[in-house]
Amino acid sequence: METLAALGPAALFMISMSITPGPNNVMLTASGANYGFRRTLPHLLGILGGCFLLFSGVALGLGMIFERFPLVQTSLRVIGSLYLLYLAWGIATAPPPRLGDIQGRPLSFWQAAAFQFANPKAWVMGLTLMASFLPEDGNTMVNAFALAGAAELVAFPCIALWAGFGMAIGRWLKGPRAWRVFNGTMGALTAACVIFILG
Repeated sequence: METLAALGPAALFMISMSITPGPNNVMLTASGANYGFRRTLPHLLGILGGCFLLFSGVALGLGMIFERFPLVQTSLRVIGSLYLLYLAWGIATAPPPRLGDIQGRPLSFWQAAAFQFANPKAWVMGLTLMASFLPEDGNTMVNAFALAGAAELVAFPCIALWAGFGMAIGRWLKGPRAWRVFNGTMGALTAACVIFILG
């Protein structure tokens, strides 16, 4: 019963965290515009899969690694920042998708899943979710998987909106110049997330 009682407040928390801007949602918007919703789906599902593993791991003690080994957290921040800058450059320099020769490609499931472990917003979500809403009764592992799974079910439509928003923008953009401005802006916003990571 305690598990069920925790799901309502946890769902509200996940909606508020998942629907607000962050590295994942900026990249989903850019991907939706450039590649469409269907080709962005592995990226989207990778975010959910990575967060599920991260959140479950936090509940089972992964978060304590940061407390015991601060260098691990610093290393993740640096790696995450460098990878985000690499992705930002790829987004900013992506050619217009309707000019035939598409050099780029959307993030794969595994790339998106792995990025969550270097994404500070995902860590904040996982740590807060499990510290605030994980029931104390019953099996901790079962409760952790149930809460993490429910959280990702709630997050799916929230982050899918960003990919859909990007797809809608992509239909409005006309001509190479408009695409260059859009991709440049999305790349700059992605790079700006590094300030959040290192701050």
